Amino acid sequence: MPRAPSSPRRHLAVWFPFLPTDRRARRSVAPAGAPPEAGSAAPPEALVQRVGGAVRLAAVTAETLALGLTPGLTLADARARSPGLRVADHTPEDDALELGRILADFGRFSPMVALDPPHGLALDVTGCAHLFGGEAGLVAAVTARAAHWRLATRTALARTPETARALARFGPGGIVAPGGDAAAVAGLPVAALELDPRDLQALRRAGLRTVGDVDRRPHAALAARFGASLPDRLDRLTGRIDVRITPHRPPPPVRADRVLAEPITGEDQVLAVLADLLGEATGALEARGEGARRLVLTLYRVDGQARALAVTTARPGRDPGALLRLFRERLAALAVPLEAGFGFEQLSLAAEATAPLAPTQTETRTGLEPPGADPAALAALVDRLSARLGPGAVLRLEPVASHLPERAVRLRPALVTGGGPAADLAPDDDDAPDDAPGDPPGRPLQLFDPPQPVEATALAPDSPPAAFRWRRVTHRVVRAEGPERIAAEWWRTPRARPRDSYRVEDEEGRRFWLFRAGAYGETPPPRWYVHGLFAGAAPIPPPPILSPMPSWWRPATSPSCAVPRRRGGWC
Repeated sequence: MPRAPSSPRRHLAVWFPFLPTDRRARRSVAPAGAPPEAGSAAPPEALVQRVGGAVRLAAVTAETLALGLTPGLTLADARARSPGLRVADHTPEDDALELGRILADFGRFSPMVALDPPHGLALDVTGCAHLFGGEAGLVAAVTARAAHWRLATRTALARTPETARALARFGPGGIVAPGGDAAAVAGLPVAALELDPRDLQALRRAGLRTVGDVDRRPHAALAARFGASLPDRLDRLTGRIDVRITPHRPPPPVRADRVLAEPITGEDQVLAVLADLLGEATGALEARGEGARRLVLTLYRVDGQARALAVTTARPGRDPGALLRLFRERLAALAVPLEAGFGFEQLSLAAEATAPLAPTQTETRTGLEPPGADPAALAALVDRLSARLGPGAVLRLEPVASHLPERAVRLRPALVTGGGPAADLAPDDDDAPDDAPGDPPGRPLQLFDPPQPVEATALAPDSPPAAFRWRRVTHRVVRAEGPERIAAEWWRTPRARPRDSYRVEDEEGRRFWLFRAGAYGETPPPRWYVHGLFAGAAPIPPPPILSPMPSWWRPATSPSCAVPRRRGGWC
């Protein structure tokens, strides 16, 4: 069956032309019940900053702009034209913080939102307009949201972000029908190309006043005179090149939204809407052959505040009922209750982390399955405990790339969906002993931290211990294997000495992991430590590479050493 063509891209440009002054005016609210004086008009206002050796206007209000006072004008000239001008210092860092908050709030309209400096946003609204009753409803909702922030706004919706930006900042704005981008920008001034001021002056001197005048010229001649950037800019403005925005945050693989006709306030109502969102999201995940590892529910309040709730799963899942129970546990464990205020008007569910998940058999068991507990039961328990107690309350052991045994593992939250750097993980550590089938384990599961000192006696230098005394008990060694040379991490402990580790077994079948720190003849002399205990009490069958105690000091050419060792060492 032929694949249906994808819908054309649609981008919305939102520009706040008076963001600095609107932000300042929102903080300067007149006292309640104080009417303005009769016949008085608000004096013009502007924000100033020092540029070089002069103080210039950095931002103005709409009323100040109507008086002919524009940004960039020196303060002395501005006051000569309007003596009553009131000024304040411009703080662009506060404007950036304000725009960041607006960007987070406008995520309710599209998951792909990007900053469009200065003082603007660019939204990829492809496939989002139907949530608001069409493109006109979407633009109206964006404008109303900007009015909630008490910001003047200009919007334009077109195929490419450059077309929408040019219409919002240099034209009348509005909605451009698909295929009408070139005609919409043809009447804009050449300033909409946003070229270098010298190039703009050259275009005006050549009699090219509008974008259409420039576009009708041969592009090869324009490239020869102004460089290849001008034809490329024209193609983007007229919609001949399909471009993308780089969102401030990567969009989630799966997202489901609900714009509510009436705000909701109760937790039961939130869970009812969430159940619908989970059904839609899990259906999309099933179509992708994936399961969710991390789900984030964002609740948008009428007053502009947003609250996000996240749940993480130990295994990929797409069971709506199980995921809803996790969110119910998460809501019950909130330290700060879910405050609805005047109500939530929109809910958004995003699957921020996913993993492949094959279809599972859900029919009645046939009896052919291997016996044992459900492997998903432990994962479900971890999910519920983490949702109720917090993600840091349930931990798991994770291997780390370190040849020192006491640093080869670490505790991490069981529901971490993404690890650290690849070099920090070592699921297949080449420094660990390679245990062949049937061999005893190379390292014990039980380690002492720190290792416990013992008194050991060796029959020859650099040989395994013949006996050692630990906790007032003397152990006579009957079998031994080693050494395994473990060097110290010089970048952490520069003066640490290398270790020679041995697996030993005493007369009663108890197995120990001992090591000697340092070598004989050094100062200070070497010390022996017991580092761990091997589980089980059965004696280790002596492999060909091992020999009883009396043969440890035989030369390497003796018959007992005919079989080569896997890791070298003494016989």
